[in-house]
Formats: sequence, C-alpha cells, structure tokens
Amino acid sequence: MVSLLLVKEERSNYIDHDQLFKQLIDTFFEDFLTAFFPHISQHLAFPTLKPLSTELFTELVAGERRRADIVMEGKLKGEDTLIIIHIEPQSSPQKDFPKRMFEYYCLLYTKYKKPIIPIAVFSYDHIRDEPDTFTMSLPFHETLTFQYIKLQLKSLNWRTFLKNDNPVAAALLSKMNYNASEKLEVKKAFLRMLATQSLNREEVKLLFGFFETYHHLTNEEEETLMSELKNTGEESLAEFVKKLPNSFFDRGLREGKQEGMREGRKEGEREGKMGERRKIAANLLAKGMNKAEVMEVTGLTEKEVESLD
Repeated sequence: MVSLLLVKEERSNYIDHDQLFKQLIDTFFEDFLTAFFPHISQHLAFPTLKPLSTELFTELVAGERRRADIVMEGKLKGEDTLIIIHIEPQSSPQKDFPKRMFEYYCLLYTKYKKPIIPIAVFSYDHIRDEPDTFTMSLPFHETLTFQYIKLQLKSLNWRTFLKNDNPVAAALLSKMNYNASEKLEVKKAFLRMLATQSLNREEVKLLFGFFETYHHLTNEEEETLMSELKNTGEESLAEFVKKLPNSFFDRGLREGKQEGMREGRKEGEREGKMGERRKIAANLLAKGMNKAEVMEVTGLTEKEVESLD
C-alpha cells in the first residue's frame, strides 16, 4: 500500500502560492510524479490510489500545528507495501529548511511507521544552491544523515518539456528557466500543450490560472501573441485561446470597452455607463462568451444579459 501526503505548515500568513501549488499537485498528482519523478511513478499502482482523511500533527516541544492536506493511499506495483510520499512546495528561502523537512519526516514516521519518500519542490525566481541533507553529529561521531529529494524548477530548461504531453509540465513551464526574449515562445508552448489535453473546463481554468499567475505578458505582448498565432496558420489555436479565462477575459473586456466607447461617441454618448456595459456585453456574447462569463466581467444581471439575445 502507498500513502501519499502533501504537508504544509498551518500558519496565519499562509499565501496563495502554497495553495496554488497544492491544488495543482492534488488535482494532477499522477501527472506531476510522472513528469518530474518517473523513477518513483513507475513503481506506483496509480489506479489503486484513494484519498484518506487529513491528519493534524502537534509538535509538543515547539507547540506548532501542522496539517497533512493531501493523503492518498494505494499500492506499489506487485506489492502490498505501504509507503508515504511527502511533498513540500517551497516558494522562498527558509532558515533551517532541511531541519524542518527532517521534522516532517519524524512526525510522519511516528504516525505511520512506514518508509517515507520526502520531496521538496523549490519554486524560487532564482536558482539557489539549496541543500538536500540534514545532519547531526558530534566531534567523534556522526549520528544522523537525512536526505530528501529536491526539485528546483528554475534549474530546468523549459524546452526539455515541450514534447511532454503532460498538463502539470505545461503549467510549470511558467516557473522554469527562460529569458525575457523567450516569454512569447513559452506562452505559445503552454497554449499548444494545453490545447492538446483532454481536460474539463475546471481543469483548464486551474492550469491556465496557475500559468498566468507566474508568467506575465503586457497587453502589447498579448496582442503580438495573438497576431503571431493567426499569421503562422494557427487559427484554431487562436480560437482556443479566445475561450480561455482570466487574462483573456480581461482582454475581451478591454476590446468590448473600446468598441463600446467608439459606438458611444458616434451616438453622442447618450446612454451613459449602463449603455456602455450593455454594448460590452453584446460584443462579448457575439464573441462566444457564455452568459455567466458576461455577467462576471460586465456586472450586468442575468435578466439584463438575457435581454440582449
């Protein structure tokens, strides 16, 4: 059997970064391990995985409370051996991080008495020489050497993953190593990878939202991207992009506002703010956006949007 745990510290300043990584890994756990830890994933019987209740650990000495957010149980291929996989996303340098990884290991081992595979995922904006061991020693004897597996996303070349048909690899292109001149290429690569996936709408929103959080394009760069897609014969990808949420909703809203403002000027701006919002909504509906999305970006009620049909 295999128990898979994603552990975080329970603290008041818990940031969205941790939540984004947790949600991404939770939703696409098999894809994550397959893309970045194939030597582990090849031994796991993924169809047998099932979620368990989360556990809250209290460290008696320090009085800290830590919760295992994702707990999955399954089997190793051909075995009934129970192991634990602990994944710790880390977005910024932390003093004594190796020590804290060891403390997590101790808490989990005390609870389960099973072998543990500890993994640290570093998502810093710059490559750092992070240690992967924690040692305790005396002048005459080394009492302990603890080593965890580390994944430093910024040390990875994004081009290595272009042929990887993997949704997590696509989203994490945003945290890999690329220079400023490659920003548009990275975005196009992500969109191509996303377009080939068989995903539901919520999964697409999660992946796209994650990528957009860490990969920022200006309005001009977004326009250049769309022009390049159309001019290189990738019209179908351009159409796919128009249906994406977040930044492209924003771009659609900007276009609708601009068109609404032009129309408003022709009509002497008689209709005021409500008239402008109705024009924006009509433009967005014409572009294929559904009613709920139009209501979200314009602030109109369902009845007001339906009256535009």
